[in-house]
Amino acid sequence: MTDPTFYLTIALSALAAIAMMTGAALRGWRGWLDLKRAELQHARLDAQPSTAGSRIEIADLKERIRKLEAIAAGVEL
Repeated sequence: MTDPTFYLTIALSALAAIAMMTGAALRGWRGWLDLKRAELQHARLDAQPSTAGSRIEIADLKERIRKLEAIAAGVEL
């Protein structure tokens, strides 16, 4: 087992395995990034411009939440 070609073969095989695993991981990472970019692009296309009615509704919901938090804290309004 002191043959240098044996150790060289094992080292090159290990290096090749690491290179393949790194390549697969890089490809997976790029695919995940492409998926997230597509999700963001889809979200931008689906987003509706805010109208006055939606802003009023959001303000009303925020006011209700503020009142409920005050009730939960025991503060009289």
